[in-house]
Parts: sequence; structure tokens; C-alpha cells
Amino acid sequence: MKIVLLDTLTFGATYLGEFDKLGAVKAYQTTASHEVDERITNADVIVTNKVVINEMHMQNASSLKLICVAATGMNNVDLNAAKKRGIEVKNVAGYSTDSVIQHTFSMLLYLIGHAHYYDEVVKNGTYSRSSIFTDVSKPFFEIKGKKWGIIGLGTIGHGVAKIAAAFGAEIFYYSTSGANRDMSYQNVSLEVLLQSCDIISIHAPLNEKTNNLLDYEQLLMCKDGAVVLNLGRGGIINEEAVARIIDTKNISFGLDVLMQEPMRKNHPFFDIKNQQNLYVTPHIAWTSIEARDKLIAQTIENIKSLKA
Repeated sequence: MKIVLLDTLTFGATYLGEFDKLGAVKAYQTTASHEVDERITNADVIVTNKVVINEMHMQNASSLKLICVAATGMNNVDLNAAKKRGIEVKNVAGYSTDSVIQHTFSMLLYLIGHAHYYDEVVKNGTYSRSSIFTDVSKPFFEIKGKKWGIIGLGTIGHGVAKIAAAFGAEIFYYSTSGANRDMSYQNVSLEVLLQSCDIISIHAPLNEKTNNLLDYEQLLMCKDGAVVLNLGRGGIINEEAVARIIDTKNISFGLDVLMQEPMRKNHPFFDIKNQQNLYVTPHIAWTSIEARDKLIAQTIENIKSLKA
């Protein structure tokens, strides 16, 4: 079996040696769109995280039997073309749930605790020159007693809700699909959630119902001092609107996902004055060591199922 790994750089230092036990492996750290055809020509199996596989690529890979998407979302593969050609497409679901939940709280605590500011105060010597033992110039609030609104109450949303409730938060949710129901928490409209919640976290997929869900008008509804976190997909929040509102209203944003990744060089976030109210991480919520190990292990199982 000929197996081609197209973008191993996204797996970091994760051990990939198990692939070698399944067949002849060719591994590439990255693959540009113009390199795909040549690299998959004789492949029986290809493994891709973000490299796009379209119908033209499939036409030029006559031996192809399985496309393994080393991720949950499969929007980078033309599924209709694969089905027409009898090519299986398998993804990996649920591998990063705990990692994303943990990063949600990491982002929140960084923002509400003013971690960057206090780290700098100590390291630049300001604290050493202080006349008192503490620094209360950047007060933080407790999660206990606050209203936490979750947009997208799937597996990750449920996990966040459980931990937020353990902190003592009151949980509200808005189901973007309309399908999720949980009597343990309060189901409200998007408008009510935005207007009433102190903390808002997004854990929804990007689709026709969620694209540009939070634009400027929606963000204006948010409470003064609110924290908005997006760990779903870029495009759910209008980034131009974020850049506009963050300098005019007291709202903090934590974003792990963006419309374009990597972040474009001329992004409006670079021009924001109130940078202390913005925390952006480079799509890392899914990347815990354990999550990547699970991802590769399940991808291996997906290939084994083809051999069986």
C-alpha cells in the first residue's frame, strides 16, 4: 500500500512511525496546491490535514482508494467527487474535545486576569519599585455568579458548560442548528444571550446559519465589560467589526480561529489601539500533545479498516 502524508508539519513532533507498518510511506511537511497532483499520482491512501483535494486531483490519482482527513472538518475534500469515484473519505471526530475546552478557559483567564499586563509589570521592574506589596490597577472579576452564554451546545459546548458551572457561572445557550436541547441550561435567543451574558464562547461549526453570525450590530448588543471567545471557526465573528468596536466599547475578545489562516499581514487587528482587550492564538486549541496523539492513532485505524 502506498501512503502519502501531505502536511506533516501540522502534527509537530507527534510520532508518525506507525504509518510505516502499513505500507510504503512518503511524507511531506507541506504541500502547495500545484504539488498535489505529482505527489498523489500513485497513492492508494493520502493523509491530509488542510491540503485541499478536489475532483481534478482525484482524476489524476487512479489508484486512490482512501482519503484520510486528519481533522474533524472535511470541507477541504470534494466529497461528491470522491463518492462518484468510489473513494472513501474518513475523518477523525472528537479527538480534540478536551484540548479545545481547556484552551477556552486558558483564553478567558488570560483576558480577565490581565495576565500580559501583570507579567510585564514584574519583568520590566515596575513591581520592584512599588511602594506597596500588590498592584490593583487592573482589577479582575470572578467567574462565579456571572452569566456565561454558549453559542453551539455540541460536545465541546457541553464540556465548557460543565466546567463553567463548576466555577459557579449561570449557563445560557443558543443552538445554532436548533437541534440541541438541554434542560440543565437555559435556552435563549441569540439577542438575549448577547445582551445578558458576561462571558460568551462560540463552539459552533461554520455554515450558512453561522457565517457572520456576530457582526457589528450584534457585538453592540454585548454588555459593557463582556468577554467574547471564538473557538469555533473563523467567519462566525466579523473581524472587521471586532477591530472597529474594540476601540469604542469595553469588550474583550479571545480568538483562536480567523477567516484566513495564517493571519494576513494587513489585518485590521494590527491597528487596534486597545490591544490589551484582544488575545489571538494561531489556531492551537486543538493541538495538545494528547489530542495530536489521538488524531494520528485514529487515522492509523482508518487506514487499517481499508486493509481489512
